[in-house]
Parts: sequence; C-alpha cells; structure tokens
Amino acid sequence: MALNVLVIIIIVTVGVSLMAFNNRIMMDKMLYIPYDCKQNNNYSRIFSHILIHADWGHLLFNMLSLFFLGDFLLYSFIVEYGATMGQFHFLVLYVLGALFATLIPYVRNQDNPHYRSLGASGAVSSVIFAAILWNPTMEIGLLFIPFAIPAYIFGPLYLLYEFYADKKGTTGIAHDAHIGGAIFGVGYILIINLDKGKEFIATIFG
Repeated sequence: MALNVLVIIIIVTVGVSLMAFNNRIMMDKMLYIPYDCKQNNNYSRIFSHILIHADWGHLLFNMLSLFFLGDFLLYSFIVEYGATMGQFHFLVLYVLGALFATLIPYVRNQDNPHYRSLGASGAVSSVIFAAILWNPTMEIGLLFIPFAIPAYIFGPLYLLYEFYADKKGTTGIAHDAHIGGAIFGVGYILIINLDKGKEFIATIFG
C-alpha cells in the first residue's frame, strides 16, 4: 500500500485512538466539549476529538468507511488535479469537514457542561458525501446490508435516517455532526468542481 494522505490519516487516527483507549486522562483532554471551548477557550478540542474513538467497533467502522470510499475519492482527485493538489484537496476536505461537523453541536451545546463527543464520523461523512456527488452511480455496500445500492440512493436514505435519529435524540450518537459533515462534503465538491453537481443532476433527472 502506497503512503499517501489517506493512509497517513488512518495511521495517525488508529495510533492516537489506541493510546487513548488505555489513557483516560488523555481521552478526557481530547474530547469535544463545546462548553469547555466557549468558557475556557479550549478550542483544540474541535480537532483533537476526531483522533480518538469510544471503542474498537467505533474506530474500525470509521476507518473502514474512510478507507474504502476515501481511496476511491483520493484516486479521483489525483486523476483530476494531479498527485500534489489531489492529496491537498483530500486533506482540506477531511480537516474542514471535521471542523464543519462541530458547528451544529457547538450551537446546540455551548452552554451544556455535560455534552461530550468523539470520533472521526463527521469528517468521514464529508468524504462519503463528496464521493457520492463525485460518482453518484457507484454502488455502496454496508456490513449489515447483504447487497450494494447506488450512491445516489444511499445518500438520501442515509440523510433521512440521520435527521430522524437526530430528532429522536435517544441513540447517544452525534447525528448532527454526521449531517454537518455531509453538507460540507457536497459543498466542497461544488466549490472545486461545479460540473460534478451538474453531472449529478443530469444522472438523477436526465
């Protein structure tokens, strides 16, 4: 496997997560706590939380999702923009997607001292939806679904579930972060390649 920005992200995330599994103090310092960000200007939490995960299942699901769809998207970026700019776009998408994913939770929980979240799900969601917009006809399979479905169908179904679960509010998962990441992923592709939006519309409605 060639060393590239995607592989580096995965290696760093897995490494930091493994260290945090066995170091409660380290994990507590890296959690996303909007209240602490606001009251104590501890804004490093906005980024540090994407490097830690609750458990092995949480880590594996995020990293596998990132690897399979991220590998496709990174390759597409490199073909379109060249090796350097392609990897740059992928890194910007991932990092800013992680940042954007924290905005809704921040607005909702900046005065809630009990709210905590962690994990790369928001950043991964930005990659997933960027990949969906880039190639809406590709098929996406999930571990718990025995068949693959077209990306342009998977995307809306995923968002509908996230909105429903967020409104229900009983899962203990930051669905609003997933939604924020998804919105950024779509927006970033439209910024760097508006034709992909036109192609998406033509594919679905043409």
